[in-house]
Amino acid sequence: MTSTVARPDAEDHVALDEDYVLTAAFVEKVVDAADAADGMGLRGLLEDLHPADVADLMGFLTAEHRGVVVLWLPPELLAETLPELDDGIREEVLERVPHGTLAEALQELDSDDAAAVVEDLEDDQRERVLAAMPETDRAAIESSLGYAEDSAGRLMQREVMAAPQFWTVGDTIDHVRLQGDDLPELFFDVYVVDPLNRPVGGIPVSGLLRAAREARLTDIMEPINEIAVDQDQEEVAYIFEKYHLISAPVIDAAGRLVGQVTVDDIVNIIQEENREDILRLAGVRDEDRGSSVVEIVQGRVPWLAINLFTAVIGASVIGWFEGTIQQIVALAILMPIVSAIGGNAGTQALTVTVRALATRELNSSNAMRTFLRELVVGVANGLILAPLIGLATALWFRDENWRIGLVIGAAMVLNLVVAATVGVLTPVTLSKLKFDPAVSSAVFVTATTDFFGFLIFLGLATIVLL
Repeated sequence: MTSTVARPDAEDHVALDEDYVLTAAFVEKVVDAADAADGMGLRGLLEDLHPADVADLMGFLTAEHRGVVVLWLPPELLAETLPELDDGIREEVLERVPHGTLAEALQELDSDDAAAVVEDLEDDQRERVLAAMPETDRAAIESSLGYAEDSAGRLMQREVMAAPQFWTVGDTIDHVRLQGDDLPELFFDVYVVDPLNRPVGGIPVSGLLRAAREARLTDIMEPINEIAVDQDQEEVAYIFEKYHLISAPVIDAAGRLVGQVTVDDIVNIIQEENREDILRLAGVRDEDRGSSVVEIVQGRVPWLAINLFTAVIGASVIGWFEGTIQQIVALAILMPIVSAIGGNAGTQALTVTVRALATRELNSSNAMRTFLRELVVGVANGLILAPLIGLATALWFRDENWRIGLVIGAAMVLNLVVAATVGVLTPVTLSKLKFDPAVSSAVFVTATTDFFGFLIFLGLATIVLL
């Protein structure tokens, strides 16, 4: 694996600054070399970079420059860079790599990373690349692609270190030394299996090295957390996070060991899921540096259209109190304050609730307690903010009607209660109905706080001031 990183103190060129970010000067050198079709110069610039830095570099380059750079990457560096690329950029890069070169590069990867790359290929290119690979590697990739996209089977790597029950520590260590090239490039645990290849325990590599050679594996093995091959990747990530796992065996329906999931894959899944939830809360689909304007617009317009519809509903409330606003013009100035504060409070409660659902800190056993807590928080926030806005409003419009301060203060408290209510109940209800609470909750919460914010404020104004 390429591990050398060009640091800022390198004499020949500065690739990374002190924050591990590619420098503009280095990117410019790469662009100049690509423009000059200086392949050896490009190779000299890139060969010492870590694959993650090469992936970052690809994001800074245009499609034309990426097409030149990728052709001069050594197969091993190309292989390790492909899984690091943003999805859109990877698809573009794969179109430019000759199938023979790509087949050679994929053989350098573990089966899970290779399958992730092959998945992005067009059908005809996939067939050519797989046909150019050795039968064993091809079969491993095709087997991985046979599992559901978000399952443990797709996530796992098939390379795994397993040892039979009757082996000793010495037998295991000797096997590792003799079969090194056929073992996973990186593994953390040795899985002890029975005659039917079902895992019965695991031994950390550190524990194996500390034990005496004559010790039996069954005497030093530890319990393991097995992952079903069809288990959802979010469930797998939760198990890893809860039990602080570094790796875990994957079993098929018959309980046989078919692969393993390692923590580096789980980190990627957690980051991916968190990013997805954040984007969905904002009504935006996944975008990266390779996304086109058309793709971005297509992803955002539908949610903006929904927001437009909900905004019209909120604005219709204002029409109901047109007469009140005509008589007390100050209401038109103040009513956005009530809805805005309610929207922000609702978003706070919503974000906390969605996170609690995602991390499984919130379930039916504590849902009511969580709801009541947020309700109390809403009332407390309202009681703190109401005197402030009420006093400021009374002083501001004292020549018109000082009671406006009382109205907006009371409306603030009530709308914050509404915000807390919908901020908790909306994602919980959607989750119960098997919908993703991060997708549509934000739109509903904002629309509700706007609607009730206008209704409460203008309704109280009509009752108290007229």
